[in-house]
Amino acid sequence: MTTTHSGQPGTDPYCVMGNPVAHSRSPWIHARFAELTGQPVRYDRALVPLDGFADFVRDFAEQGGKGCNVTVPFKLQAAELATSASERVRLAGAANTLVFSASGIHAENTDGLGIVADITRNAGVQIAGRDVLLLGAGGAAAGALGSLIEQQPRRIVVSNRTQAKAVALIAQHAAMASLHKVELSALDRQALEADPTQNFDIVINATASSLAGAEVPAPASVLHARTLAYDMMYGPAAQNFLDWASSHGALARDGLGMLVEQAAESFALWRGVRPPSIQVLSELRALLQAEAAR
Repeated sequence: MTTTHSGQPGTDPYCVMGNPVAHSRSPWIHARFAELTGQPVRYDRALVPLDGFADFVRDFAEQGGKGCNVTVPFKLQAAELATSASERVRLAGAANTLVFSASGIHAENTDGLGIVADITRNAGVQIAGRDVLLLGAGGAAAGALGSLIEQQPRRIVVSNRTQAKAVALIAQHAAMASLHKVELSALDRQALEADPTQNFDIVINATASSLAGAEVPAPASVLHARTLAYDMMYGPAAQNFLDWASSHGALARDGLGMLVEQAAESFALWRGVRPPSIQVLSELRALLQAEAAR
C-alpha cells in the first residue's frame, strides 16, 4: 500500500483511492479548496491493491480518515461497501465519494453533479428543455445520467456500441425519467446516421474513444451550429473528440471543469462549505497549459 502525504499534522485526513492514482490532480485541487476556504483538510493519494479495496477503506476510516474519493477501478466496490447511498449511487451502481461517520459509510456519486455544474454554470449552457445525446453506457455514462435527468432536458438519447447495454442503462433510469418528464431512449450509431433530423443541443462523450485514438462514435449529423460537444476527459485524452466537434462548427469543451466541480461537490459534502470552484478551475487550466508548454 502506498500513500503520498501532503499538508500539516492536526488536519482532517481525506484521500483519493485508485490503482493507478499517481496521475490524479485531486490532491492539488483539494489543497487549493482547503487554502481558499480555511478548512483544516489534508488530502493524499492512496495506491490501493487491486484485491484490497475494502480493507484499505476500513483501515483508513479507523485511523481517523473522514472521507475519500474513489477512482478506477474501485467505483463499483465503493457502492457495494457503503452502508447507505444516494439515489444517484443506487442508479449508477457506482460511487466516487465516501463519507465516514459513526453511523457507517455513506456513498455519493458527484460525477453527474460535476458535469451539470460545469455545463450550466461554467459553460453557461442550459440543459432544461434541451435535446441531449449521451455517448457510451459504461460507468462514466451511468454516473452522469441521473443528474442529467434531474435537469429536465426535453429528451436524452443514449448511444452505445453495444445496444443492449444502452437499453439496460435507460431501463434503470426509466422511473426517474418519467418522474421528471424526460423522454429517454437508446439509439445506436446506425439509427443516428439513418435519420439526419437526429441532432442535439448537447452531445456528451462518455466513452474512451479519444483515449484509444478511435473514431468518434457518432455521425457529424448529430451536431448543429449551437451544439455544445462535451468530452468527459481532458487534455490529450479529449483532443480527438474536441477536434471533431470544432471541425463541424460545434462548441467544444473538455472535462476539466467536470473534474474540478465533482471535487467541489465532494468537498462540500465533507465540510459543509462550497469552495470557489471557478477560481480553482482557472488556476488548474493555467497550470496544465504551463506544463504542456515546457
